[in-house]
Amino acid sequence: MNPIANLLLATVAFVALHFIPSTPLRAAVVARFGQRRYLGAYSVVAAVALVWMSWAYAQAPRQLLWEGWRLLPVVIMPFSLILAVAGYTTRNPTAVMQERTLQSADPARGIVRITRHPLMWGIALWAAAHALARGDLKSLIFFGGLLVLALLGTVLIDRRRAALGEDWRRFAAVTSNVPFLAIAQGRNRFIPSEIGYRRPLIGLAVFVALFLLHPYLFGARAY
Repeated sequence: MNPIANLLLATVAFVALHFIPSTPLRAAVVARFGQRRYLGAYSVVAAVALVWMSWAYAQAPRQLLWEGWRLLPVVIMPFSLILAVAGYTTRNPTAVMQERTLQSADPARGIVRITRHPLMWGIALWAAAHALARGDLKSLIFFGGLLVLALLGTVLIDRRRAALGEDWRRFAAVTSNVPFLAIAQGRNRFIPSEIGYRRPLIGLAVFVALFLLHPYLFGARAY
């Protein structure tokens, strides 16, 4: 198979796989095998699809489409990683198996005040920065697929959580998908102390490590 076609197929398969939780198929599988078995099997299949996608990207030739903005990831990635670290380490009703957080008195705390999907927005910034920086066809397919998945994922998660009823509506009223929108509209406020200093420092440390190790991990300089 043509390497670009293989990459396109792998990317479509990976993205499509992540829409399964938003279809009736998920409920049918969970009803038959249970939530934990479903999550375990889904994680394995998703990992295999990601490996296929990454391998296809590595095998595909570089076909330049525009002169890449090489320094863009250096500017964007610190914010991307801070969002990802803060999102991963903060209790969030939009995360897997954390729906009960909605029942707390104040479910929107820390980074969730900025966006209710910090991890997804961290991935979106990472993907967009790298697609624009590389400027080639295979990167447009690979990172573009991840960008579409991250942004559409926020919408699909919100739709699934809306079925939780009044608790979700109370949470959604004081949060926003788009970063800082709820704060700008006066529906929430930014409280840096809830995020703390450790999460941003960890995000910046990860950025420095990736910046220095980028040639060894990914075969290309970070700028």
